[in-house]
Amino acid sequence: MSKKPKKLNKKVKDFTAQIFKILSKEPSKSFNYKQIAAVLELNDTKSRNEIIRDLKILKAQDKIHETEIGKYQIISKSEYYEGVIDMTSRKNGYFVCDELEDDVFVPFINLNHALDGDKVKAYIYNRRSSRKPEAEVLEVLERKKSEFVGVIDIQKNFAFVTTTNAKMYTDIFIPKNKINDAEHGDVVLVTLEDWPKKADSPFGSVIKVLGKPGEHNTEIHAILAEYGLPYDFPIEVEAYANKIDTSITEEEIKKRRDMRDVLTFTIDPKDAKDFDDALSFQILENGNYEIGVHIADVSHYLQEGTILDEEAYNRATSVYLVDRVVPMLPEVLSNFACSLRPHEEKYTFSAVFQLNNKAEVLDAWFGRTVTYSDQRFAYEEAQNIIETKSDVIPAEISLTRKEYIVPKPIVDATLKMDELAKILRRKRMAAGAISFDKVEVKFNLNEEAEPIGVYFKQSKDANHLIEEFMLLANRKVAEFIGKQKKTFIYRIHDEPNEDKLINLQTVIAKFGYSINFRSKIDISSSLNNLLEEVQGKKEQNLVDTLTIRSMSKAAYSTENIGHYGLAFDYYSHFTSPIRRYPDVMAHRLLQFYIDGGKSVDEEVYEEKCVHSSQMESLAAQAERDSVKYMQVKYMQDHKDEEFLGVISGVTEWGIYVEIIENKCEGMVRIREIRDDYYTFDDKQYALVGEVSKNILQLGDEIYVKVKNADLVKKQLDFHYLRKRE
Repeated sequence: MSKKPKKLNKKVKDFTAQIFKILSKEPSKSFNYKQIAAVLELNDTKSRNEIIRDLKILKAQDKIHETEIGKYQIISKSEYYEGVIDMTSRKNGYFVCDELEDDVFVPFINLNHALDGDKVKAYIYNRRSSRKPEAEVLEVLERKKSEFVGVIDIQKNFAFVTTTNAKMYTDIFIPKNKINDAEHGDVVLVTLEDWPKKADSPFGSVIKVLGKPGEHNTEIHAILAEYGLPYDFPIEVEAYANKIDTSITEEEIKKRRDMRDVLTFTIDPKDAKDFDDALSFQILENGNYEIGVHIADVSHYLQEGTILDEEAYNRATSVYLVDRVVPMLPEVLSNFACSLRPHEEKYTFSAVFQLNNKAEVLDAWFGRTVTYSDQRFAYEEAQNIIETKSDVIPAEISLTRKEYIVPKPIVDATLKMDELAKILRRKRMAAGAISFDKVEVKFNLNEEAEPIGVYFKQSKDANHLIEEFMLLANRKVAEFIGKQKKTFIYRIHDEPNEDKLINLQTVIAKFGYSINFRSKIDISSSLNNLLEEVQGKKEQNLVDTLTIRSMSKAAYSTENIGHYGLAFDYYSHFTSPIRRYPDVMAHRLLQFYIDGGKSVDEEVYEEKCVHSSQMESLAAQAERDSVKYMQVKYMQDHKDEEFLGVISGVTEWGIYVEIIENKCEGMVRIREIRDDYYTFDDKQYALVGEVSKNILQLGDEIYVKVKNADLVKKQLDFHYLRKRE
């Protein structure tokens, strides 16, 4: 009898906020814990006990009062709330607050110097009338950011900086004595210093000149500066890293499990500079397989309390831009000491598993090791072994550009691990995991970092082989600590928001697809079917993107709610400490607990989790901007060409079009579609011609030409030519 898949260890993350919302919605009504549990659709004892606890917390904070024993009502002290401003690109904003049911509109006149992301105190009015409520900012409590990137315009007695950020609604005034060597038209980094009450613009000063607009390095550095990301290491950090003893010593080897004689190899992208994971393989006497997942032991070199560790924590992640990597660690560690390069002994932190032919984990061991990599493969080389079952690597895909023969033990190990990985993957899918194999846009660059071609990267069996064993290590490490009920760094992923799934359903219905909402497994299964069905079709990238957007964002936390997308009850990040600080923390905690340490302070590590999640988000935004920049740069040289594109977005001001052959996206503005007068139909997500009744909607194929390619704004504008018949 087969086991039912375990349910995700799911719970509402913030009962306090949920309770406050319920009581705020009906301020004249009293609720008991059973009624609140019913609204939240929770019926387990643990959740009910947490609701009772949180009701008492809210009462102690004087936010609610107990009208009779066990019944609570909101205290309507005032209409003042604290929250965050979310700006639109049209100079208005929304006030976002956990205590309110919905985001509240803030007209421009009521912003009172608040900028996007700022924490503010606001007043809500018209809340009980028939009109929609609006908010007025009373006080900016905390700026989200104080540094901005823009182009400087120098006048006779002053200057001002205009940013390219669509959500930044004001320029920044720069006094003449704070221009700091900038020249008219330079791209600069400025810091916001003051915003006098009656001034239209904030006052600032130039802290760095980044270069001339449109120049490659200027724009890449501007992207990093926009998100507060560094592009080089402080001299003292580099000096500290260069003094670290990176030699392999007999004394240290004796403290570790010696696995140098076990067959070990790496599989990475062909252009990889660092190799932070390797796999080992051997057949045991009992016929089972011992597979080791070996990870660079970064924590051996990265000691807590040092300036190097402080720098790594502040960065929290490497940033992967189109033409470069901005590493979390200096090169002496990331590319050398901590890189599992072929034919070199390395200190590693390992998860070693015993598996049978059904890919069942019979035993697991975790600890520090020393390993020796026998071979380095590119994904293409490993894929060739899997597809051809041959030991011959042809010259055209070989890293050395020469044909060579792979030793038989490595071929056999690769084929067996591929077989086991496929079983592990099937099990994940059956348990409700979602398969995101989104096409990645990549560029062929010349020596000047100019884009000369576009290609698409897609995962194949070799990628999945590595992925499955990395997932296994991450899951089992998290499970090992989680079941001990000790503080740990989890990688969590909440269930998708139902409203977002309904919106996704509305869009994909236009292409003939649907989502089954009957259960969590049915939702996951239908999403997987959707992603499979769109493979190779014109709407694939659009549907892939919209499906990803319907998902919750993964994050780091000490509170384990499981990982919805992977269908794991326990999951962590253990396998990439060269490029992710949470993995370094996971290594340190794992070793500490293996040595018998007691559970560490959860609050301290939760703060580190929040920081790591925030830095990951900033890095992702910078990476997306660098792709947009390179797409615009690529299209600058193709202005006279006609392209077939698919409509990927429709708004009241125009349509977004994604070119099918290279995935570059740009806008056709509604006023420039000349064959009719078009209006926006929000029910159909379409523009409709008044005379012709011609419809331009999501998924339609149209022909376009480049009208404008703005490198500074990273923006493409297209001419609409005609609809494809």
